[in-house]
Amino acid sequence: MTAADELRTVRDFVRYAVSRFNAANLSFGHGTTSALDEAAFIMLEGLHLPVDDLSPWLDARLTRAERDHLTDLIDRRCLTREPAAYLLGRTYIRSVPFKSDRRAIVPRSFIGELMASDLFGGAGFSLIEDPEAVGRVLDLCTGSGCLAILAAMFFPNAQVDAVDISASALSLAAENVAEHEMGDRITLIEGDLFGPLTGRLYDLIITNPPYVDAEAMASLPPEYRHEPTLAFDGGPDGLDIVRRILNQAPAHLTGRGGIICEIGTGKEILEAEYPDLPFLWLDTEDSEGEVFWLTARDLGAGKDLRVISRMPR
Repeated sequence: MTAADELRTVRDFVRYAVSRFNAANLSFGHGTTSALDEAAFIMLEGLHLPVDDLSPWLDARLTRAERDHLTDLIDRRCLTREPAAYLLGRTYIRSVPFKSDRRAIVPRSFIGELMASDLFGGAGFSLIEDPEAVGRVLDLCTGSGCLAILAAMFFPNAQVDAVDISASALSLAAENVAEHEMGDRITLIEGDLFGPLTGRLYDLIITNPPYVDAEAMASLPPEYRHEPTLAFDGGPDGLDIVRRILNQAPAHLTGRGGIICEIGTGKEILEAEYPDLPFLWLDTEDSEGEVFWLTARDLGAGKDLRVISRMPR
């Protein structure tokens, strides 16, 4: 007898999935943070139900085909350790859907949470006084294109350039852009950071670059090893690419522009290395000191401060 023979309702499968996930010692972090959240996501997405609320469906009885499908998803999640978003081909940032597969890391970002919270009436992106006045946005290291799409939603008059070094990631981003009907607003560009953007200026630069340090790369849980290594590896201390972005961004910002960047856990290193840059750290429900904001004026005044700070006074 299999689980599909004995379990009947969504509630049964949620309980079963949580037990299996805990027993398998799975790791989370691809849109969910616990075994229960992961089970709820698999149930709802696997049954093609709205993903915002599990409770209306808990006592719904399932067909045999549905029970077999959910049992297979639970088994595969435990045996392969593949992220649920890859198994299901889709994930969400605050209810906004995105296609997801191995061509790019699973869509997720604290920056995305900040923008999406404003899309749905929050106050996460209040640094931009007038979203309608933003004319050009750049999303560096766009991956699946999720942040470029959220930016196009939040800044209704903006043209968005989305850059990535990976052609595979850009092919997935193109599918997401098409699904959200943003092809006339978002331009996908293959290249290394600002390399293909000579002479282009932006009112806003958004970037969630690779920022995992060497020690953390060596101990990534199996779930993360299904994702492209290129999207994680930030060098010995995780900040190699962040430094390049900081050094090059001033040449690509308008006078009123600014940059928002996610860096993981490198806050102390960055502040010590750029002591005169007035980083404004933006916290979310699940992060503290992992996203910074700097204006063009901040960077214009401080673009050489990393070198100057090391010189004798």
